[in-house]
Amino acid sequence: MGELRGTHVPVLLERCLELLAPALDRGDRTIHVDATLGLAGHAEAVLQRHPRTVLIGLDRDTEALAHARVRLARFADRVHLEHAVYDELPEVLARLGYPAIDGVLFDLGVSSLQLDAPDRGFAYAQDAPLDMRMDQTRGVTAEEVVNTYSHPDLARVLRVYGEEKFAPRIASAILRERERARITSSARLAELVRESIPAPARRTGGHPAKRTFQALRIEVNRELAALETALPAALDKLTVGGRMVVLSYHSLEDRLTKAALADRVRSKGPVDLPVELPGSGPTFRLLSRGAELPGEAEVAANPRAASVRLRAAERIDPDAERQGRADRERPRRRVRAMHQPGTGSADPGSTGAGTDEEGEGRRR
Repeated sequence: MGELRGTHVPVLLERCLELLAPALDRGDRTIHVDATLGLAGHAEAVLQRHPRTVLIGLDRDTEALAHARVRLARFADRVHLEHAVYDELPEVLARLGYPAIDGVLFDLGVSSLQLDAPDRGFAYAQDAPLDMRMDQTRGVTAEEVVNTYSHPDLARVLRVYGEEKFAPRIASAILRERERARITSSARLAELVRESIPAPARRTGGHPAKRTFQALRIEVNRELAALETALPAALDKLTVGGRMVVLSYHSLEDRLTKAALADRVRSKGPVDLPVELPGSGPTFRLLSRGAELPGEAEVAANPRAASVRLRAAERIDPDAERQGRADRERPRRRVRAMHQPGTGSADPGSTGAGTDEEGEGRRR
């Protein structure tokens, strides 16, 4: 396997542990899924804090899995490591015999191992072959994308996945270059992108190739398509009281996460009904207001946390929630007033023109 390449500081580690704890600290055994295992920093901390928790770790990167297996060796009796993408979670759980889970963490984006390994082609600051596959055993490479996609398709990838406003210009430069020679180097691609962006626009927003490299990585690994499938699948597998935490690093990931959670935290019943119909109530509640951002101390300790957005939710029992809401909103029983209005004296013959809350007569 060789020495570990890259450094790994788990992002928002303590906050993730705090959010997951109520779901994992119950019963004799709980099941937690790390859907993006990476170098297992979050997973190791979960196993240390929760000695009755079984971990299922997923990753498409075989090199990351090899390092994680070494790191988690002392917990081997309660760890399952699977070579899989997170949208394969239902199949993995079925194969392992776990019908439901108590916690799940998604730490999205590219891992420290992939960024710091120059031969993987993820980093625009280092020259490497244009690979960008998280799973190097299958799939198309970034080299194939830049050398075979049409101008419209390439511009679409850069515009949609990279939110690159100069996408058509960059796509044109790539097509001109590949007519002369095949583009195989990350450094050459970064140079083409830089030359395509007007000088004033290059002065802000970081490295000019950042958005292009992000877009190609997402396209190569089908990240957003897999995430769009994986989030609802993971939510469906959570038990009542189970929790999901998602760490996103760009707006596209966060937007998908927000939409998946919003679908579960609102009522599906008609808005004009006075009561909520059975089965139409929310099935999750949000654990934070909007997306949580990292603090200054977190970013100082781990600069890669600067762009992170955290969202979390807990599964609830919709019927219990509906009953509890009905109990709170049920009109309180009204009783006959014991006094004539305005007189302050009892009148046994009165029919009680005034009524009030149970146990109290009206006083004037």
